[in-house]
Amino acid sequence: MTTPPPRAAIAASGLRKSYRGHVVLDGIDLTVPAGTVFALLGPNGAGKTTAVQILSTLIRADGGHVRVFGHDLATEPDRVRATIGVTGQFSAVDNLLTGAENLQLMADLRHLGRAAGRGAVAALLERFDLTAAADKPVVAYSGGMRRRLDLAMTLVGEPRLIFLDEPTTGLDPRSRRVMWEIIRDLVAGGVTIFLTTQYLDEADQLADRVALLDGGLLVAEGSPDELKRLVPGGHVRLRFADSGALAAAARALPQATRDDETLTLQVPGDGGVRSVKALLDRLDDAAVEVDALSLHTPDLDDVFLALTGRPTDEKVSTK
Repeated sequence: MTTPPPRAAIAASGLRKSYRGHVVLDGIDLTVPAGTVFALLGPNGAGKTTAVQILSTLIRADGGHVRVFGHDLATEPDRVRATIGVTGQFSAVDNLLTGAENLQLMADLRHLGRAAGRGAVAALLERFDLTAAADKPVVAYSGGMRRRLDLAMTLVGEPRLIFLDEPTTGLDPRSRRVMWEIIRDLVAGGVTIFLTTQYLDEADQLADRVALLDGGLLVAEGSPDELKRLVPGGHVRLRFADSGALAAAARALPQATRDDETLTLQVPGDGGVRSVKALLDRLDDAAVEVDALSLHTPDLDDVFLALTGRPTDEKVSTK
């Protein structure tokens, strides 16, 4: 089998998993470029957590082939584990220990040595703005502080690939934004993020590529903008300075919806550069000047509903 390109953090083909005869993953293919955020979306029970568990060596696949940074998942699991970190949906921190003690425990488990371990703990406390709370028991931490500590513990081993399973669940909007900035900083430093989330705006904000999993199959994959163009509802909104310009534009664009009160036309379109340029060229040929233009495309919620046919919080059993 051909070795995947070195810039692929994950290259998976034909990934399969069943539980008691129920197919959870039905031969999916995934390629995750290094140094990017890859978001796996889908309804509850679609197989997202199972995929993460397989790719992070926690469970075995029933079929398929996976390489993580060139290492075979089936035959080189220890090498794969040396390159990855996993932050689950629920914080894996010890409430009875302080923040510093939690980090030191991870340093000891990684066999960093006394001096290296202390240095790593101090650096991570500072990086995640936890220095002031370093000697406080984690039970006194807020939800956002706990999630930052959890991610800091994952980074003790300096992983090249981090699996983040719903990292902002239960956080307030400010804490979510802080976590987003941390994720962006990690990627800027060369780390690859494999993200699962039920917050579709989170995937829209963070992900370079998004894959939509439903019923054990990948039903769509692409950048957020590419996925939004898969569903109807996109349009270009044009505003004009006066009713004369509006009328002239309406004659040039008979497919548009006209609003005389707001002096606007709504023209169906995907919002792509070529289609917008063609639209403006038609108006230019008709000697019509546009006062303002705005693009409106469906969001990932629209994509999700169109392609899966059910809301994000619907429960679907996998077992």
